[in-house]
Amino acid sequence: MSLLVTGARLITIPAGTDDPGYFENGWMLVRDGRIAALGEGEPPLTADEVLDVGGAFVAPGFVSSHSHLFTSGLRGLGVSETLYGWCDSMLGMTAGFTPEDAYWSTLHGALDFLANGVTTAYNFTDPLQAWEPMIDGRRTGTAALRGLEYHTRQADGCRDAGIRFVDAIGMDATAGSDEEIFDRFAASVAHTRAMDPALALGASIMGQVQWSPRADAAEVEAEAMRRFGVTNQAHFLESPEAVPLQQSKFAMYRDAGALGPAMMFGHFIQTTPEIIAEAAAAGSSMSWQPASNGRLASGVALVPEMIGAGMKVGMGLDDQACTDVSDPWQNMRMGIAMQRARTKDPLAMMPERALRLHTLGSAEILGVADRVGSLEVGKFADFVVVDPRRPDVGPLWHPVRSYVLSMTPRNLRQVYVGGVLVDEGGASTNPLASEASARLHADLPALAARTAHPR
Repeated sequence: MSLLVTGARLITIPAGTDDPGYFENGWMLVRDGRIAALGEGEPPLTADEVLDVGGAFVAPGFVSSHSHLFTSGLRGLGVSETLYGWCDSMLGMTAGFTPEDAYWSTLHGALDFLANGVTTAYNFTDPLQAWEPMIDGRRTGTAALRGLEYHTRQADGCRDAGIRFVDAIGMDATAGSDEEIFDRFAASVAHTRAMDPALALGASIMGQVQWSPRADAAEVEAEAMRRFGVTNQAHFLESPEAVPLQQSKFAMYRDAGALGPAMMFGHFIQTTPEIIAEAAAAGSSMSWQPASNGRLASGVALVPEMIGAGMKVGMGLDDQACTDVSDPWQNMRMGIAMQRARTKDPLAMMPERALRLHTLGSAEILGVADRVGSLEVGKFADFVVVDPRRPDVGPLWHPVRSYVLSMTPRNLRQVYVGGVLVDEGGASTNPLASEASARLHADLPALAARTAHPR
């Protein structure tokens, strides 16, 4: 099957250049789920179906390089708290989750991302060990393990929602012998790798060194990276508490040999020039979550400095429970505003750069830029149709900048994954959407009442 998109303000975000790849009157041909051709003017081609967008923007689906989709039903918790108090509030709830609770919550979160134009997510699954309150900058690591199904049902939720995802799996390195830990991780990775590779784009480690009581936790993760050929993204240097202790743990990853292109640092706020230089020199990257960092009072990452040092950077929406609205345009605008306010320099973060970071830049740090992140021939046809006239924002003096600065989910008309319509005007085409909503509204309040969660 083929689809011809016409009449588009086409933004392609091509690789290898800072040019956003804008066509005022663009067209794009999709064949068998991938982009077959694109250009400007009158298309020289025909297709089975024609979608005339009438001057709306057509742009790549957003890529969230740091996400926790199981949190979709937990918005509004821990509002008066910084990171760890918020985790106690939010993850204290998921401590009572069953595998089916995790499945439906993840499915709901993935559909929410799609409804807001996010077509690919790096998804941190809720670990098999439930959250424990932090004591002296670490957890005790003594919580009982939930069964393997607790992870696999979260991966199933992403698959059944139809979002493309990288599956990030906790090592739970305090539970069992090292070989038991590796065997458990191997089973989770095998489940993900057995899925349709067009949706399950890869497996990764949810780096847990930041709060692990194991002095050799980084060595366990580095060995898993080598043994299973996976990437690793660590929540690192996020919180403004116990900063010297946090910074000292960077040496653990360095000494374990984990630094390199397969190592990502999520948040990476409480850094030093030396840490940035060392991470950049090794080829490690970072994922920037400006909306989450603001909501949790975590601080502002030195993103322009990191880019200047040669680090690759992506953008993520983090938890629905700490961005509250999965709005990638809001995320970009908050990031732009934070960097400009911090540096007092408007060139510190331009709209074109923010858009690239939330699309191709995110795909690059995840290692999936050959498949998603831009509208280029051969890639999956994952795109959004965004109408600047509904609501009308006026003349588009600088169209790409207006796309970043003036669009909101209200302008989002349609979302396509592989050339197939998955959401229209906030209404999902997925047959499981109604049940996912009903489950969350019924099951999560019942769970809170049953466990006397304080909220």
